[in-house]
Amino acid sequence: MYDKLYVTKRLIFLFFCMLSSWLTPQWCIAQNALPTVLMEWMEETALQQEEKTINWEELLEELQYLQENPLNLNAANRNDLERLPFISAKLVENIQAYIYIKGEMKSLHELLLVEHMDRRTMDLLMPFVCVKPLKKDEENEWRDILRKGKSEILARVDIPFYTSKGYSTVYQGPSYYHSLRYNFHFKDKLYVGLTAEKDAGEPFGALHNRKGYDYYGVYALLQDVGRIRSLALGNYKLHFGQGLIVSNNFLSGKSLQLSSLPFEKQGIRRHASTDEYNYFSGIATSVELTKQILLSAFYSYRKLDGTLSGDTLVSINKTGLHRTKSEVNRKNNASMQVIGGNLSYKGSWFRAGATGIYYYLDRLYIPQLPKYAKYYQQGQRFYNIGFDYSIRVYGWALDGEIAKGTKGIALLNRLQYSLGSNYHFRAVHRLYTHDYWGFFANAFGESSSVQNENGWYLAADISPISNWRFFGSIDFFSFPWWRYRLSKPSQGIDFNLLAEYTPYRDLTIRTTYRLKKKERDMTGTGGNIILPYQHHRLRAQLNYNVNKSLALRTTVDYNNFYIVKSSSDKGWQLTQRAAYSFSNFPLQCEVQLSYFNTTNYDARIYIPERGLLYSFYTPSFAGSGWRYSAWARYDFEKRVMLILKYGETNYNDRDEIGSGNDHIASHRKGDIQIQLRVKF
Repeated sequence: MYDKLYVTKRLIFLFFCMLSSWLTPQWCIAQNALPTVLMEWMEETALQQEEKTINWEELLEELQYLQENPLNLNAANRNDLERLPFISAKLVENIQAYIYIKGEMKSLHELLLVEHMDRRTMDLLMPFVCVKPLKKDEENEWRDILRKGKSEILARVDIPFYTSKGYSTVYQGPSYYHSLRYNFHFKDKLYVGLTAEKDAGEPFGALHNRKGYDYYGVYALLQDVGRIRSLALGNYKLHFGQGLIVSNNFLSGKSLQLSSLPFEKQGIRRHASTDEYNYFSGIATSVELTKQILLSAFYSYRKLDGTLSGDTLVSINKTGLHRTKSEVNRKNNASMQVIGGNLSYKGSWFRAGATGIYYYLDRLYIPQLPKYAKYYQQGQRFYNIGFDYSIRVYGWALDGEIAKGTKGIALLNRLQYSLGSNYHFRAVHRLYTHDYWGFFANAFGESSSVQNENGWYLAADISPISNWRFFGSIDFFSFPWWRYRLSKPSQGIDFNLLAEYTPYRDLTIRTTYRLKKKERDMTGTGGNIILPYQHHRLRAQLNYNVNKSLALRTTVDYNNFYIVKSSSDKGWQLTQRAAYSFSNFPLQCEVQLSYFNTTNYDARIYIPERGLLYSFYTPSFAGSGWRYSAWARYDFEKRVMLILKYGETNYNDRDEIGSGNDHIASHRKGDIQIQLRVKF
């Protein structure tokens, strides 16, 4: 297959070279990619939450928009600043207090004068904010909406240079992935858009997709007009409280940084991503009853994929894949209606809110469950109600939520104390009963669901010496009921240490250590023998900005997965990354080369690498081999952007990759991704 597609790869490469030669240096310099410090924060977050699936798409889209349209700190209100995912609610208050007392900022460097602001958080903020004098009249001229509004079309295609078994047996469509997105926005007031996607293996314009794509999503969002804080039509997302009742948000969870822990944005947002499950569809609105009281209400009706047994729904499929006949037969087999609301009060130092939500399925949902899933959600009607609060006094911040479901309860409280900008401490307690049900609950925890978990999390982030930062955390957690591969109640520990040295701004040396202790069934014993295991991870990383154009990163990982009285598996990897931005030419490039060697899957290695716009890629690897990728972005007059990325994995210890429908009769696996954005 590589020989057949060799010409295709060469033609794509030639096309990009020709495009580069046509564009001359007098055009605008490329918009910088997301800053390195932010990419590091994302990598740390992804590596800390290996049991959770993180959808980066909408977070990255928001950050990209803010990078191209920075917030004016002198004009931004609290809601504007809370759009930034790495800034705490306390810092939001401190920035506003500084401007209120001192007057308009004249330079971004004044941020260092804001109480509790540290250098790392300032580096995160700099690309997304600016300072400009206030204008006397900043009213929206709605009559000029078409003239002042901006549109964006984003197209993506992924082409694999291999053929897996499924395409010669059961998959009904071609192997390429394709998505198309259109978005219109008028300032920060109005967003309207369409999202369309075809996954690899799904037909396009044929069979069950005669209308083209497999998935279509439409949304409209109006914000901050009179008393209307937000009004959403079509697809939207929700987040209230701490996420114990409902949250489609990105959550950082366990992080290696406390100085700028993200503030979970409350309320209603548009759903513009290609995620085919984690959203609502219908109407939602938030209205200010007074300056302190906000009332939100929402209604949703949407179809769900699921497996039927007679008229009973026995499973809900969340992947959105419709490649095979069996996957197509699960499409839209059930519908879900959702209605609910939130009433919240926001004062200067105290917040409180009450949330209620009711779900109705048109079919009885009785999943065919193994014993460890005995208490998973089942029925036809479900509800959740809860109360959340937030108190901020001086350097203290206390947040929490308590929720009651159709069955069970959930409780989450977190306390944080900041002493200046160099000392931060945090404690989190959660109690999720084994029978708590929340369809779209998403909150802090060890596992991916808000159920069957108790725990205490303690963390400290300190900078006692100039140029040094230390972080330490320990999470004591327990599971009152069985879990997958664990046939008894259990407990565990998650321990993290970080030491970071920055002798000057262009050089950072970081070392992290993580120990996770848990238990699991011994294979082949049917749960009669349960053994504890320890997973040690050590990472060393060096970041060096040679100059304004060239940045280098070297990363070394070591893993040791030890099952007591059974086995010990090891793995390691070495990665070198180089990124270059041309100073007088709108082109950015990045290459990355990794060698990995692990004894089995338990000792697998995670290697983050740069993805396309609005995406972030953290694959895992087991066995022995090489992984390399090349990424390039070209911007033309800030209106047209083209990204090409090629990645390939070569294994040294096998002649074939994967199993079942994913089986590839080769020791290497490569693909190219192409993304084009046009603004007008």
